[in-house]
Amino acid sequence: MPSTVSVADAIAIRSGEPLIGTVRVDGSKNAALPLIATAASVGRLAHLGNVPQCQDVRTLLDLLRLCGYSVARSESNPEEVVIMPISRTEPPIELDDAAAIRASYYLVPALLASCGRARLPWPGGCPVGERGMDLHFRVYEAFGDRVLLDGPGYQVVKGEKQAVDLAIALPYRSRGATVAAVLRAVIDRCRLTVTQPNLSPEVAEILAFLREAGWDASANDEALTLVPLHLNGDAPLTWEVPGDKVEAVTLACAVAITRGSAQIRGVRAADVLPAMEAFAWLGIPAHAGADTVTVQGQDTQLTGQPLRAIASLTPGGLDADFEPPLMALALGMPGGHLFADAINPGRHGNLIPQLARLGAVIEQLSATHCRFAGPQRLVGAAVKANDIRTGSTLIVAGLAADGITTVSGLTQLRRGHADLPGKLRHLGADITEEAA
Repeated sequence: MPSTVSVADAIAIRSGEPLIGTVRVDGSKNAALPLIATAASVGRLAHLGNVPQCQDVRTLLDLLRLCGYSVARSESNPEEVVIMPISRTEPPIELDDAAAIRASYYLVPALLASCGRARLPWPGGCPVGERGMDLHFRVYEAFGDRVLLDGPGYQVVKGEKQAVDLAIALPYRSRGATVAAVLRAVIDRCRLTVTQPNLSPEVAEILAFLREAGWDASANDEALTLVPLHLNGDAPLTWEVPGDKVEAVTLACAVAITRGSAQIRGVRAADVLPAMEAFAWLGIPAHAGADTVTVQGQDTQLTGQPLRAIASLTPGGLDADFEPPLMALALGMPGGHLFADAINPGRHGNLIPQLARLGAVIEQLSATHCRFAGPQRLVGAAVKANDIRTGSTLIVAGLAADGITTVSGLTQLRRGHADLPGKLRHLGADITEEAA
């Protein structure tokens, strides 16, 4: 189903029939952003397919153009993007729009390669708590770069010596710092070892892309290694952005909460396994195959077992972006449930007050931990999306709430999803657009 960008300020959701049918997810925003930056860093013509048309990706592509890259979308297929190597030698004067997204920090290595300097405003994105860049700066300093802070932003100045063989030990499994280290090694064509790396599917995708570009790139629980091998080729690189695992889990929660039955295509089974385990724990029949998640909510036999949904950076742990839609689903499930997200410490502060507007009773144990007992009855009300995942979760909750739920703040939702309401309508959801 083609995705289109709605211009509505809000949507109205009327609960009703179970969601039924088949739908395909977009490419993953969380994978596309670092892949775009990686394509820019390798210095070769790159063709990327399945690139989502959400706003954060559009913003990063626009920033690449300002940095001097030639970036083109196919007229026949806007999900295909071609990125050509940079021709600029002077740093861009202003990159003010970089403050709109957190992923702007992925541009630093490419700018260091072309200009020797990266000057960017502090990253923005979802207001989900303090997610500083100190660890990123420590990575650049390990390469001999200088970091300068100047109030509205920061600068990274490339070191005079090119790194040859470097080892970096991360204190925790930061995805952003892991990507920064990898891309910084790429522009120096440096051998790199990162201990305690982030091993998320998004990082694995970058390593797979780099193997295609001639690197020996591998990772296990202890270390990530990167070795330049065959980097002299100039043939164009071609790569597909993987399907959006977060959109897939959100859609699966929406189907399950309505006791529907659907197939969600375009996502890898391994990427959604922790969420499928949560479904099984609750008694919801859900299966992830080669590229399809199948939910058979009409056959649900609730276990009443308490769900512990703890966001984690450890390999195989629950992705922090799975936690919010699972919370909406668990509100309707019997048992006492515990949820936690210390990775995004402000997310519960955005989400829980909005769920309370729908009648949810959730005890906040701390800024990052909460618990509640189910099942709970939700009633439609006016709520607001204060960040991407709050928006998508409120839509899921609205599908189970009696009456009509109005979700405003769709600008936040569109940053991560080109048209999530449209996909739900395709499955039979009663969702209409409204002016605020």
